[in-house]
Amino acid sequence: MEVRRTAPVKLVVPDERRDDLHESARQFLYCANRAAEFCWDDDSYTNCITANSTARDALYAELREETDLTANLVQEAIRRAVQATKGVVERWKQGKRVSQPEFTSWSMVYDKRSATFYRNKVSLSTVNGRVDCEFELPADSPTPYEQYVLSEEYEFRASTLQYDKATDEFYFHITTRKVDSGSEDSVEVSEDTGHQTVLGIDLGVNSLAVSSTGRFWQGDDYDHWCREFEKRRGEMQQRGTQAAHNALLRLGKREEAWRKQYTHTVANEIVTEAVQHDCDVIAFEELTDIREQLPHAKWHHVWAFRRLYEYVSYKAPEQGVSVKQVEPNHTSQRCSRTNCGFTHEANRQGEHFECQKCGYEVNADYNAAKNIGVRYARKRQHKLRSSPKSGDGDVPVDVRLNGGMLNGESYQPIAGD
Repeated sequence: MEVRRTAPVKLVVPDERRDDLHESARQFLYCANRAAEFCWDDDSYTNCITANSTARDALYAELREETDLTANLVQEAIRRAVQATKGVVERWKQGKRVSQPEFTSWSMVYDKRSATFYRNKVSLSTVNGRVDCEFELPADSPTPYEQYVLSEEYEFRASTLQYDKATDEFYFHITTRKVDSGSEDSVEVSEDTGHQTVLGIDLGVNSLAVSSTGRFWQGDDYDHWCREFEKRRGEMQQRGTQAAHNALLRLGKREEAWRKQYTHTVANEIVTEAVQHDCDVIAFEELTDIREQLPHAKWHHVWAFRRLYEYVSYKAPEQGVSVKQVEPNHTSQRCSRTNCGFTHEANRQGEHFECQKCGYEVNADYNAAKNIGVRYARKRQHKLRSSPKSGDGDVPVDVRLNGGMLNGESYQPIAGD
C-alpha cells in the first residue's frame, strides 16, 4: 500500500482575488453535483455510473461550455462525483440505506497542473486566470509542509482548497505520496501503520451528534421542525381535498429538502471539526442495530443518523480524513476516565453519566463519544500487533479530546470485547 500524507497550509490570498476563488468554488460544486446526478440511479445500484471515463466522456464538453472553469478543475469535479458514487454504491450493496451524493461544502480539488508550487507560495487556477497565494506557515519547525511537500521523498498529489467561513480564511490541504525508490531492498510502508489521531462521534436523540472534542450538535432545533412538519401534515390530511393533497405533496418535498440540508450542514461541521483538530479518522458506532441501541429514537432520528454517517463518509475523504465504524456495545455505560473503564448499566442515567466505581461525572453523550474514539484506537492497536508487517505494533493512536489527547492503550478493557 502507498503512503500518503496531508499538509494543511493557510493561504494569504490577495483581497482583489478572493471573489475569483469563491466563484470558482461555486462553479466547481455545480459541476460535481451535475456529475453526481448523472451517475446516480434511484432504482438499482447496477445502473449507477462508477467509471470516471464514462462520466467524463458524457459531461466534460457540456460542463466546460456551462462554466468558466479550466479543463483540469472540471475533470476533478467529475472525478469527485464518481468517487462519491462508488462509495455510496458499496454501502448500497451491503444493504445500507443510501441516497444520491450531494456536495454543499466550500471546497475544490486541484491536481498538479491546476496548482503550481513554489517554495513559499502556490499558483492556483480560477475562473479568472491564476492567483498566486503565499503560505502562512507556523514558526515551529519542521512543519508538515516542510516534512512532506518540500521533501524529495514525497510527490504532490491532488489536493483540496477549503474556505473557513468563521475565520474568513483559505486553507490548502496538500496531499503527498511517498515516492518508491525502486530499490529491491526498499520496503513500502502502509499508511495504516503510521500515527493516527481519531475523532469519536456519538449519535443520539437529545444531541444529534457529540464529538470527543466536546462539540455538541443539539437535536432540539431538528426535533422542533420535525414536529412542525408533522403537525402541518396532520392538518392537511384532515381536510381531505385535492388542493390539500397537492399541498401535502409540496410540503413533503420541502421537508425532505430541509432534512437533507440540515444533515449536510452537521456533516460539514463534523468534518471541519476533524480537520481543525488534525484528525486522521472519524469514528462512529455501527448503525446496524441503532433502533435497539436507542429505543426512544423516532424514525426521523434514525433517518438523520444514517444520512449523517453517509454524508460524512464521502465528505471526509475529500479532506484526507477516513471514516470508520466500531462495535457499539457498552460505549454508553463504560467510564471513559483514564485507568478506570468500569462498565455498568447504572453508570448512565439519561443525559448524565456517573461512574459507580470512580465517581467520574460528565455528560453521557460526551462520555460515549470518547469511548467510541478509544474503541477504534484499541482495535487498530490490536490489528497492528497481529500483523506480521507491522513490527511490534507500538504505533500511537490518539483520541482527540476537549483540551488534549488520550492514547487508547491507557484504558482498561471494555466489557464484551
